[in-house]
Amino acid sequence: MDKNPEINIGGLDFEWSLESGQFLFEGEDAVLFWISSAMKTFFDTIEEISGEEASNLVFETTGFRQGLTVGQYFEKIKDVSIAEAAELITNTYASAGWGRTTIKNLDFEAKTLTAYIKDSWEYKINLAQEKEQGGNYLPAHYAGIFTGLFGTNIWYKVTQHQLEGHECSIIEYFPSDVTISNNIHELARKKEAEEILRLETLVDEKTRELKELVKQISSPIIPVLEGIAVVPLLGKYDEERSEELVVKTLNNLPAHKANYLVLDLTGLDKDISEHTVSLIEKIGSAAALIGTKTILVGISAELSMIISKSNIDLSVFDCFQTLQHGIYFALGQHGRKII
Repeated sequence: MDKNPEINIGGLDFEWSLESGQFLFEGEDAVLFWISSAMKTFFDTIEEISGEEASNLVFETTGFRQGLTVGQYFEKIKDVSIAEAAELITNTYASAGWGRTTIKNLDFEAKTLTAYIKDSWEYKINLAQEKEQGGNYLPAHYAGIFTGLFGTNIWYKVTQHQLEGHECSIIEYFPSDVTISNNIHELARKKEAEEILRLETLVDEKTRELKELVKQISSPIIPVLEGIAVVPLLGKYDEERSEELVVKTLNNLPAHKANYLVLDLTGLDKDISEHTVSLIEKIGSAAALIGTKTILVGISAELSMIISKSNIDLSVFDCFQTLQHGIYFALGQHGRKII
């Protein structure tokens, strides 16, 4: 056996150097892989890591850029026409196991053509993957080749895939503003938009959870003694939170058989508005309608000034400085006291 076995097929040279572990195709280093096993695993891994949409763009971009290198190389060979270069390339690819590609309807002026691709390695991989739609590596690859040959950006449209049961894949090529860079940026923007949407959804969910938690712990009704319930007002109250407080208080007072409702205003936000004053008056008036008297405790200096400047009259309620004083007063009205 020769030290470096050589073979020529269709005018193309193949050479092996077992000592150095080289396979040469037309004098250049090449590599051989089993399509339906090793190459399939390679494609499967990329798709698993990147996801289907991103991996499709990876294959398309790689195919186009590799094809562009080939097309630019043949474009520099001045004594070879585009038609001759196309035939040389497709014959070379056929000898390398890329399947049989036939170029038809090649129009030099319009820079259009149609490629018929049969039994390509990409088709065999997709078949082994049990896919229903063919890949876009080879369609994009030939777009790159003819972009290099024509010197203008060429894009493609797949009119049929062999994987769909046809005898071959048919791809139409034409000048276009579509570029690989645009596709990459478009996918990046789409991924960014999806991530923003995911984060917004997450924020909305957490906000709803937080609001629900606030509802549960905000202004609880505390039955401190028989006939006396305390409701501490905490933080700031907007329209929604105010309505919840009123409804929650009125619904629970009868269950506690409360004759006195002590509103503790100590925990109110320092930035107190007339809306807050109106809320206090509303709770007291509503409680009176179901037979419960209201006592106000913990009125701060800021709140007392806002009350005095407002048109809302809270003088109908008994007011005390501390919660302790308010509870003592309510007990006294029942004829009881703490010993």
